[in-house]
Amino acid sequence: MVVTGRLFLWALLVASCWADLNYTEAEGGSSCRASLGGASLGETHRALILQLDGSENCTWTIERPENRSVRLILSHVQLNPDASCKSENIQVFDGSSTSAPRLGKVCSRNDFVPVFESSSSSLTFQVVTDWVQIPRTIFIFYYFFSSEASIPDCGGYLDALEGSFTSPNYPKPHPELAYCVWHIQVEKDYRIKLNFKEIFLEMDEHCRFDFIAVYDGSSTTSGLMGQICGRGTHTFESSSDSLTVVLSTDYANSYRGFSASYTSVYTENVNTTSLTCSSDKMRVIISRSYLESLRYNENDLQLNDPTCRPKVSNVVEFAIPLDGCGTVKKAEDHSIIYTNVITFTTSSTSAVITRQKHLQIVVKCEMEYNSTVELMYMTEDDVIQNQNALGRYNTSMALFESNSFQDPIHESPYYVDLNQTLFVQVSLHSSDQDLVVFLDTCRASPTSDFASPTYDLIKSGCSRDETCMIYPLFGRYGRFQFNAFKFLRSLNSVYLRCKVLVCDSNDMESRCNQGCVSRRKRDVSSYKWKADSIIGPIRLKRDHSASGKSGLLPQTHAEGSQDQRPFDSLHLFSFLVLALNVVIVASVTARHFVHKRTDYRYQRLQNH
Repeated sequence: MVVTGRLFLWALLVASCWADLNYTEAEGGSSCRASLGGASLGETHRALILQLDGSENCTWTIERPENRSVRLILSHVQLNPDASCKSENIQVFDGSSTSAPRLGKVCSRNDFVPVFESSSSSLTFQVVTDWVQIPRTIFIFYYFFSSEASIPDCGGYLDALEGSFTSPNYPKPHPELAYCVWHIQVEKDYRIKLNFKEIFLEMDEHCRFDFIAVYDGSSTTSGLMGQICGRGTHTFESSSDSLTVVLSTDYANSYRGFSASYTSVYTENVNTTSLTCSSDKMRVIISRSYLESLRYNENDLQLNDPTCRPKVSNVVEFAIPLDGCGTVKKAEDHSIIYTNVITFTTSSTSAVITRQKHLQIVVKCEMEYNSTVELMYMTEDDVIQNQNALGRYNTSMALFESNSFQDPIHESPYYVDLNQTLFVQVSLHSSDQDLVVFLDTCRASPTSDFASPTYDLIKSGCSRDETCMIYPLFGRYGRFQFNAFKFLRSLNSVYLRCKVLVCDSNDMESRCNQGCVSRRKRDVSSYKWKADSIIGPIRLKRDHSASGKSGLLPQTHAEGSQDQRPFDSLHLFSFLVLALNVVIVASVTARHFVHKRTDYRYQRLQNH
């Protein structure tokens, strides 16, 4: 018994030493090849601190579970700063060995946080160091994720001249294992000023666990401006018209995250002014050096309404609302023009003479579709600039639960029953309250490119479908309803496209107030903009329940679900015909035998 107990203790000691030996090899040493085995160990994530010396050649392989992808983040890399990239590097391969396709290469000097993703069955990374005997440290974090399980409000594209965004769930704790990328793109000749009003992430000297990375460009390899974490505020300014922000979190210690906003700063050019028209305002940029060349002070510039003041930085910027600051609106032909005037207000030193030119900048925005035009002319003794630009209104279209148009439907695709009543609303997003939306044409198609076949619900403001009802004009909303249908010999998807006209509500002679025009005639007055809004797909509930999923059905499956019922009917009809034939043959045969037996029964015998 004593011998057995000693053997047991000796076995435990050997197992413990063997485990320590394996851990040491994974951490470093000349024999540092190991398999991380995330799938077999049941680990969905793991963090590694690699302590390496000189003359190392170490390879690790991560085996991922089925239907999952793996993301590998090298949030802190400290290699030999004097080594060349050829002699000392980290390489990542999309497969189970170093002969697989290479995803990337990391060296001692990097201007980005290396992140690699693979959807193949495994991912391999290799670390090679040169002969110099100095300590190296690499922090590696990997985890498995599903591309279908997306995090709401995690990243996106921001293209306005100014805006704001936050980490997911802010101000509540951010989600774990999040990797969010925001791309900010503004207009040409602008730079981006990014301000983090609050940052509350896990504190770490090297920001290895949770961090924000800011890149000076349109991608995560365009130059790292900063990798930040902990608590505080930070400000960044881009060198171009694009900026990229990344949030990366691990599996522990979730805090509030961050709140950020950005503005765009005009890149100053000598003797330059610019005008930008948006759905709710006119934005005028005036170069300060241009004003100085005319001996003007930017503080003395004013609009029609002198209480509206500009923002002064390296340029003078007016943000003029379409319905304020003295902006004048006028309907002309097929557009409405918004006009304001910037003037110089300093009084002359003499009531008789002046040696200073009078500055007047007339800004006009003509709201049309996706085009821009500018015009400028100068007189000999006055400087009069006419800045004209074409702009566009923002519109959107959505389905609603009922005719109250209170609860929009966010499902896509939206599954409906045949003949179900659908309520559709087109919305105009503008600061101008004196606008009205008119539904000119609404068309349905089984495909998003609206190739043949198509079906008109509304045309020239008239209902073309017996179930379609157009609601009266209601400010900045165009509304109608119709009963759901499907296209024959096509998928059960239906897309809707509406062309809308935006008019001045005070113009009683506008096309919007003409209503239904049964025959084509010449427009007698103005409308602002003819726009397209598309929504879809709308699908039948039968296909949704048959698939057992809420997602889109493959085309072959959808066609199979349509053809199943005709096949069943054909089989049933064939079976009935066959059964009827069998019954008829059986009846004829039975009658034949009955008649034969009857003849034998009543046959008279011959007398001999």
